[in-house]
Amino acid sequence: MNEYVVFIGIFCFFAGLLIAYLIQGRIAFRKIRESEAEADRCIKESEKKAATLIKEAELEVKDRLFKLKNEFDAETSETRAELKKRETRLMHKEENIDKKTELLEGREREFVRKEKHLNKREGKLERKELEYDELLEEQKQQLEKISGLTAGQAKELLIRAMENEARYEGAKLIKRIENETNEQADKKAKKILATAIQRYAGDFVAERTVSVVQLPSDEMKGRIIGREGRNIRALEAATGIDLIIDDTPEAVILSGFNPVRREVARISLMRLISDGRIHPARIEDIVKKVGKEVDTAIKDAGEQAAFDLGVHGIHNELIKCVGKLKFRTSYAQNVLQHSVEVGFLSGIMASELGLNVKLARRMGLLHDIGKAVDHEVEGPHALIGSRLAKKFGESPQIVHAVAAHHEDVPPSSVYALLVQASDGLSGARPGARKELLENYIKRLEDLENIANSFKGVANTYAIQAGRELRVIVESNKISDEESILLSRDVVKKIEESLTFPGQIKVTVIRETRAVEYANK
Repeated sequence: MNEYVVFIGIFCFFAGLLIAYLIQGRIAFRKIRESEAEADRCIKESEKKAATLIKEAELEVKDRLFKLKNEFDAETSETRAELKKRETRLMHKEENIDKKTELLEGREREFVRKEKHLNKREGKLERKELEYDELLEEQKQQLEKISGLTAGQAKELLIRAMENEARYEGAKLIKRIENETNEQADKKAKKILATAIQRYAGDFVAERTVSVVQLPSDEMKGRIIGREGRNIRALEAATGIDLIIDDTPEAVILSGFNPVRREVARISLMRLISDGRIHPARIEDIVKKVGKEVDTAIKDAGEQAAFDLGVHGIHNELIKCVGKLKFRTSYAQNVLQHSVEVGFLSGIMASELGLNVKLARRMGLLHDIGKAVDHEVEGPHALIGSRLAKKFGESPQIVHAVAAHHEDVPPSSVYALLVQASDGLSGARPGARKELLENYIKRLEDLENIANSFKGVANTYAIQAGRELRVIVESNKISDEESILLSRDVVKKIEESLTFPGQIKVTVIRETRAVEYANK
């Protein structure tokens, strides 16, 4: 019984396994069929997509071929049109060349005709010249009869008159040289030197009141202005300088009479541009930092100028005023460099005259300090500077020299005249100031124009800064004797027409050249 039950159980177990295997096989077979169906479907869809892509590619290729054909046709049409235009232009040029050829042939015929006419006139002129020579000889004989003098006697009288005049002029020159040589008195020499140098002095007051800042691009103008103009208003409020933004490409103009503030605004704007962060808070921060740096640079510049001249004991406020002149210009000449130069010139002349060199240098350095504050205080800069010098403890001599260097106060000492002369020399030398350079060139041109106004002059050259004028004459028109008279006439006309210091030497050059060629 038990064995039967066991047998039944084993049979049932194997039967279950067989049934499960069969079921699982059917399921697997069904999945395989479904997979094959899905694969077939995917293959068909892929084939459809491939066919669609091929059609799209073919259409795209046809479209591109069509566009390329149109472009080629358009380029071909343009090329043909251009070739047509060139052909037309060449035809026009050919026609113009033909017309010009005809015109040149006509001119050539006209020139031949004129040449024949000129040859005839030349013959007539030669005959008239002979007639004029005969008439001149007759007039000469008549003049000899009327005056009772021969031509040789008249020349002799003229030469004697010129000789007497030349001797008189020579005697005057010798007398002047002797007088100058004999005047060796110390006081007289000092006065002559100071007065002679003073003739170069001049007063100049034009100043630059704008600065230009270059921008990397015109887009930076919008960033500088800011939203509703807040950036430009903040910069103008912080610096006290007007910003002018106009159509000038890649540039901003800073306008203001205070040169220090203008310099602060220029440096601040350049830093803001390089930094790129432009807004009101940043602007105030940059302007404060730059203001401190410029104050330090002003003090350093003033101390360096005093050190270079060997001048010590100047009040700190005056040193700052001297440093501020670094940012001032007069006719493009830097006022600080000008002041240092005036100090050196005053010291050199004081040394030659046996005066106090350091005192003269101190006066020269401080003579223009009024320009450091004349945009804030009304009045001439010389008087403003003298008040500053007096306020900060300078001696009465220095105060007077500063006030008198433009004759706002009459000079009453040799030192004041030295400063006045040195100021004029520093500004009057050629190239120091724009206006003076133009006047200097005009004076040279006037000298040359005076000499060129005489007949027989070929070329003129003003040399040695206008102290010598060389006149080259045509040897076939001016003789050796006439060249002497010409030099005297040029000198007289220069003295009548021009005002100049010292003397101008006029040299007349007459050159005769004989040229021959040896041939074999």
